[in-house]
Amino acid sequence: MTRRVGRHARMIVGGLSVLALLASVAGCGALGGSSETPAAEKPANGKVEKSKITLGVLPILDVASVHVAIKKDYFKEEGLEVDLKVIQGGAAAIPGLISGDLDLTFGNWVSFFAAESKEAAKAVEGIKLVSDGYQAKPDMFLIVTTADSPIKSPKDLAGKTIAINTFKNIAELTAKATLEANDVDPASVTFKEFAFPDMQAAIENKTVDAAFMVEPFITRAQRSIGSVTALDAASGPTDNIPIAGYATSGKFAKENPNTVAAFQRAMAKGQKDAADRPTVEPLLQEYAKVDKETASLVHFGEFPTTLDATRLQRVATLMKTYGLLEKEMDVKPMLIAPSS
Repeated sequence: MTRRVGRHARMIVGGLSVLALLASVAGCGALGGSSETPAAEKPANGKVEKSKITLGVLPILDVASVHVAIKKDYFKEEGLEVDLKVIQGGAAAIPGLISGDLDLTFGNWVSFFAAESKEAAKAVEGIKLVSDGYQAKPDMFLIVTTADSPIKSPKDLAGKTIAINTFKNIAELTAKATLEANDVDPASVTFKEFAFPDMQAAIENKTVDAAFMVEPFITRAQRSIGSVTALDAASGPTDNIPIAGYATSGKFAKENPNTVAAFQRAMAKGQKDAADRPTVEPLLQEYAKVDKETASLVHFGEFPTTLDATRLQRVATLMKTYGLLEKEMDVKPMLIAPSS
């Protein structure tokens, strides 16, 4: 089924368009002068401080690099054993970092930046970003509905209820930005929380009018119920926007610098290999529980191999525009530079 990509439109914020605002951020780099947290030195004996780590993940395409790294023994080569714990979203993972139930976690940048701006993780010395994870491309960040729904275009979403996995995250941010870019007042839309695996049922039984889906759930819904795309949330002002990555607490990073560095090295290899479909598709069938044909049809985003402050600053700027941040935020101090 053809997926329709939402087109660029204008959005005025304080006399400046969002597109111009984002372009200026991309051109000038990160705001402020602070530099990244220094990279940890790899110990002479090659040992990590904590050999078994608990990592929060979601059952979505975005974390394919983790499963690749496990399958290819990249973590094992670094002296790490990774225990995966399924979470609902980045916002849900942050309490796990604070309590110590999670050593590191996958999550969307919006949740990480919002938590850091509110000092939610102050007790564990803040949130530190250790690896990039996923960046948007067309057709992999969609607001969809059923084939019999009257909703066929972005304007039809006005006044409707949309399922998202967690509130105040990258889904809500990009939905609001692209709705407004298509002349729909974001305030007219109601968001309701559902786990990604439950969204298809929610639109089928009309609990919600539409759902913000990611892969492989987009392709599964298209194949099983003929779902229709109302809006591509990674278009216009959010085209190619960074989506998510991996974080830890400042306390864990300080006490386990060599463990974090080892994780970064393994993830760099996993991120590189995740761009290869033949490598990822069989793993997707295993951890996301989709059939072979669905795995072969999913739309891939990008798996960046570097953690770049300039790219991530774009997300923080858009968050300020939509009230998810109260003031400007420089994300650079949150980054832990990878070891050489």
